[in-house]
Amino acid sequence: MHASRTRRPAAAAPAALALLLAALAGCQGGTGTSPGATTPPPSAARGHVLAVKIDNVPAARPQSGLNEADLIYVEQVEAGLSRMMAVYSSRLPSTAGPVRSARETDLELLRQFDRPTLAFSGAQSKLLPVIAAAPLNPLTPDKDPDAFFRAGDRAAPHNLYLRPGRAPHVTTGVNAAEDLGLRFAAAVPGGRPTTGRTVRYPATSLAFAWSAGERRWLVSMDGAPARSADGGRLGAADVVVQYVTVRPSAYRDKWGSTSPYTETVGSGDALVLRDGKEYEARWSRPAAGATTAFTAPDGGRMTFAAGQVWFVLAEK
Repeated sequence: MHASRTRRPAAAAPAALALLLAALAGCQGGTGTSPGATTPPPSAARGHVLAVKIDNVPAARPQSGLNEADLIYVEQVEAGLSRMMAVYSSRLPSTAGPVRSARETDLELLRQFDRPTLAFSGAQSKLLPVIAAAPLNPLTPDKDPDAFFRAGDRAAPHNLYLRPGRAPHVTTGVNAAEDLGLRFAAAVPGGRPTTGRTVRYPATSLAFAWSAGERRWLVSMDGAPARSADGGRLGAADVVVQYVTVRPSAYRDKWGSTSPYTETVGSGDALVLRDGKEYEARWSRPAAGATTAFTAPDGGRMTFAAGQVWFVLAEK
């Protein structure tokens, strides 16, 4: 309701005018809301996440800001290497990076969130208009140079970093896992005790080893312990190895290599690591606008341990 659309008698009494203004204030969202402002629905607030495309070649390690992410996606890129997409909502790091270019796969993954912000360094020229048309807020050094900086201790292109506090993004304080419908609860029945799991891409590998003392899966990359820039060990409460189809996309990088496209709409097998066990699971996502559901062998909903979740998109 807007005041400009409401008629009142020219000779309205002060009391009647007060009642009218009170009614208008109620239509605008209650106390604490400025005139003309609207309160976003809870789903929109939960979906306001920041996703940052993170480099993952040896020259980019150790990365910054990964331990603060709610979710981390790992995907295959050109030459059999991998990159990560860190998703933030409950808290923001002071610095995140090194930031690298976006891929077509990222656009489909991010459809699970309500118009997220995607921070990236750039993209293949033919992909840029596709990104511009996607339901997300692109954040690049060209668009907002104050939010990015180049570190002097690394060579380009592995030296671009994001300062999330200077980005036009306001974190909600709600875990991004809630947008996906992930349920943090006691483990489902079953599961096999395991000390860890290794996922291999053609030119890189990620290993997750259970630490009973830390109650999380410690990450190694290419055989070496993975650490953050501040020296802390990378680790996850849950690791989801999601088996997917990886096929050539219509895009190439600047060296002429075809970019792989990881299909995250459909269904398939998954392996969920939590609490020192691995659980067989199934994943299903019927459409790009839907979230991914994970189910246990009995058809019930898969549950997760509270904490950071890594999704490793592995070729089936």
